[in-house]
Amino acid sequence: MAQVEVAPTFGSELKDGFKPANAWVANGIAWLDDIQAFYRERSAIEKEYSAKLNALAKRYFEKKTKKSATLSVGDTPTMTPGSLESASLTTWTTHLTTLEARAEEHEKYGNELVTKVAEPLKYVATRFEELRKRHAEYADKLEKERDASYADLRKTKGKYDTACQEVESKRKKSENNFDKAKAQSAFQQQVNDMNNVKNTYLIAINVTNKQKEKYYHEYLPELMDSLQDLSEFRTLKLNGLWSLASQLEAAMLQQSSGQIERLSQEITRNQPHLDSMMFIRHNMGAFNEPPDKVFEPCPVWHDDDAMVVNEPAKVYLRNLLNKSKSQLGDLRREVDKKKREVESFKRIKQKVRDGVDKQDEVLVVSNIFALQEELHQLDRKRLTAEVETSTITSAVGDVTLGAKNHNFKSQTFKIPTNCDLCGERIWGLSAKGFDCRDCGYTCHNKCEMKVPAECPGEQSKEERKKLKQERQEAANALLKPTTTAQHVAGTAELPALDRSNTMNSLSSGYAASAARTVSGQLSPMSPTENGPPDLPTTARPTPASTITSGTLKKNRVVAPPPAAYISELPGSTPAATNGSGEHPKGKMLYSFEAGADGELSVPEGRDLIILEPDSGTGWVKVRAGYKEGLVPASYVEVVHSAPAVLAPQNTGQSGRPASAYSNSGSSIGGASAATGSTTGPGVKKRGPAVAPRRGAKKLKYVEALYDYTAQSDAEHSMVEGERFVLIREDQGDGWAEVEKGGVTRIVPASYVQVV
Repeated sequence: MAQVEVAPTFGSELKDGFKPANAWVANGIAWLDDIQAFYRERSAIEKEYSAKLNALAKRYFEKKTKKSATLSVGDTPTMTPGSLESASLTTWTTHLTTLEARAEEHEKYGNELVTKVAEPLKYVATRFEELRKRHAEYADKLEKERDASYADLRKTKGKYDTACQEVESKRKKSENNFDKAKAQSAFQQQVNDMNNVKNTYLIAINVTNKQKEKYYHEYLPELMDSLQDLSEFRTLKLNGLWSLASQLEAAMLQQSSGQIERLSQEITRNQPHLDSMMFIRHNMGAFNEPPDKVFEPCPVWHDDDAMVVNEPAKVYLRNLLNKSKSQLGDLRREVDKKKREVESFKRIKQKVRDGVDKQDEVLVVSNIFALQEELHQLDRKRLTAEVETSTITSAVGDVTLGAKNHNFKSQTFKIPTNCDLCGERIWGLSAKGFDCRDCGYTCHNKCEMKVPAECPGEQSKEERKKLKQERQEAANALLKPTTTAQHVAGTAELPALDRSNTMNSLSSGYAASAARTVSGQLSPMSPTENGPPDLPTTARPTPASTITSGTLKKNRVVAPPPAAYISELPGSTPAATNGSGEHPKGKMLYSFEAGADGELSVPEGRDLIILEPDSGTGWVKVRAGYKEGLVPASYVEVVHSAPAVLAPQNTGQSGRPASAYSNSGSSIGGASAATGSTTGPGVKKRGPAVAPRRGAKKLKYVEALYDYTAQSDAEHSMVEGERFVLIREDQGDGWAEVEKGGVTRIVPASYVQVV
């Protein structure tokens, strides 16, 4: 074959084709077992003379024919080789032809074939296979690290989405909260946290892309080149053993010296890279590098891919940049040092291959792998620090210039200590945080990156105490609630939200209580908007949205103002006993059959003693005769009790139309539905649906934010602070389905909150 000046490599030509290349190298190493078996069988046949030799040559010609394509171009070539064979197979063909011409052999030669050729082949094949498996394991590790980078990016994306959702939640709470200033402060703090998470997400995108680039352009090509080197190393060893067998033949059979010389010349022509070249030529295919990762806006908080550069964000970015810059120099030096070590071992490997050094080449390659693995870990850290530094400086410049960084150290606080940034207590099982060695600034672990770089330097004990007091006063000022007069006057106003003006944000439904124009500006709030929202004239949901003359309108059912309908307070929760200290009495409205341990079977009309009233689970504990157990609260009628609340409460009539709510099968449409009674001759009385058994599943509770009087039998009356079991959340019609005292009805969704 023609001599080439620069041999191509797997890493530069095959890109990410590690798996087919690995399979091809594995086939070559497994092929050594065939050659080893060949020499062992030949040794036995040598003793039986030339007849056996001819049969052996014929058999291995057939084996070679079967494996010719696999050994030449691999299992799945992209181009059919035709009748071409690799250089090694061509040499092997010459070897078998020479064997057919030699029909006489000797006992000594047969023994030497086993001791000098077969056994070394077995040893070499085992070591080569171990080294190849290390290549495969390292390739899997690189792939897992790449996938881990993608997974970390997805987690960061999830954190960003969560932060956006929290911002939206804080914004919605700030609209209905009496303490506007405190709610707005919490909302703004959440916006700052979201911006930090967003910046972390953008940084993670760049880091992931750089790691991906390293994987496809450095780590994987180096591994592919090493795999190619292993294959060529195997060819070199095979050539050496073939040469040894040829020399044995030449010494033993002078008569066939001409044939042996020709065989030796053919072996020397079998250059290690020729087989690799043929495999590359027949396995080259199209390679499309995966695209770079890009910023994906949260579906809740619509945003662009611009870095947030306001003052709170700059504080976070400055701290992150300072930390990355402090690590970058050391990491670069360590990476350079490790690269020099790798190059040194590569030179040793070349000396071993050239015969200058007598070290074990397999051991040298193993050492190179260990060093490259360490280099890879350091390089990943260096690359991360470089990308973080470049990303931040390109957005806000080198904000660390002139910064007076705190000399923080990790600290476990044994006494009660407050964070100087947020003012909250640093508490917990370990109470870990940070304090500045110079000025005594203390903060949570989570607040470290938010602390401004404004350290006054080393301070005395008195100065530290004074600074501590000033910082705590400043932190507490952020948490100080507004006065009641401010709420009454309606002076607390929400600032304009800093978010993109997109049609999705206007029509997403998250801000139904605020009037928005298409331009994205908040319309002025009327005085009534500081209180609970108004109720529409009907309780049926109106069409979701209509767009008219370029303005987006959305009609949504919201709850009525509490002051408009309150005429009387609903009943209080049931007590364990009545005023005289006796347990209240009751009567079974329907028959009940126990379905689980702890429940009690009671017939209809049976008198009961109520031992434990309904606590919101829909079940009461009663005594019937000498037996005690649980029965549904909706099956029991209280006969003698001071605060009779097990029966549902209805208020007086009002002018508002009755609720048309009927989306749930457990909703109560009227008085007959509440009792579950059925009239008609011969029809057995059947009880209403039973609430879930306590302990059967985790119940969700809601708490009333305002007083509310039911306007129909399908609604519950509420007192501020009263709790209900949540059956079904708001489905978009402004009503939530709750259960109290075994009765399931609806209440305005804006009048309750989940607790």
